[in-house]
Amino acid sequence: MLDQYLTRIGYTGPRAATPAVLKSLHERHLLSVPFENLDIHLGREIVADERRILDKVVRQRRGGFCYELNGAFAALLRALGFDVDLLSARVARVDGTTSPEFDHMTLLVRTGGERWLADVGFGECFLHPLRLDERGEQRDPAGVFRIEQRDARDWLLSSDKPEYLFSLEPHALADYAAMCRYHQTSPRSTFTQKRLCSLATTTGRITLSGDRLLITENGAKREEPVDDWSAVLRTRFGVELS
Repeated sequence: MLDQYLTRIGYTGPRAATPAVLKSLHERHLLSVPFENLDIHLGREIVADERRILDKVVRQRRGGFCYELNGAFAALLRALGFDVDLLSARVARVDGTTSPEFDHMTLLVRTGGERWLADVGFGECFLHPLRLDERGEQRDPAGVFRIEQRDARDWLLSSDKPEYLFSLEPHALADYAAMCRYHQTSPRSTFTQKRLCSLATTTGRITLSGDRLLITENGAKREEPVDDWSAVLRTRFGVELS
């Protein structure tokens, strides 16, 4: 499965568990595996199970949402010898509150004597992993980010706005099962309200939402109408729905 996974994301470089390899894998994953919720709208159950997640991402060449994408990426990193913890994150809301525990999964990776925040499942966010213990701004192709410790438990990731709070307590994939089920079934979940498929590109991002294809290139945004969803999924995202 390791060779298949690396082929899936188009990675052909070294396989040592180093910061440079982590950075390359993180970028290749975001450029190759889309953030998408299509199974929810097809009535297909998503289960927090590593075997099923890897089969979907690698063999079926699909994407997924955070539990799938970061769950799969954690498995890939561990297979290469990285030390990885699954972390629970609460997404910042516009009213200043945060979403519930386990609403988002992010990753803590230890390599090169440093701790890194990795996340290939938060949609439009950092392209390269961020140093957890660096104070001040961290510049990334996707923008400027900052990580700060808020108290004995919580850490905050922010860009031009707060993104999410997270703690460093490690969790098992099964711990996310209840929120994974919620996001597939609750009418209050953003994932049940509309179909979405989004992928980072070398110049920005493409997002298929509703009947529009949203394209961001070098900071400029434009929209294109979509007549054939399946064709756009296939040609722009490499997704073929069975």
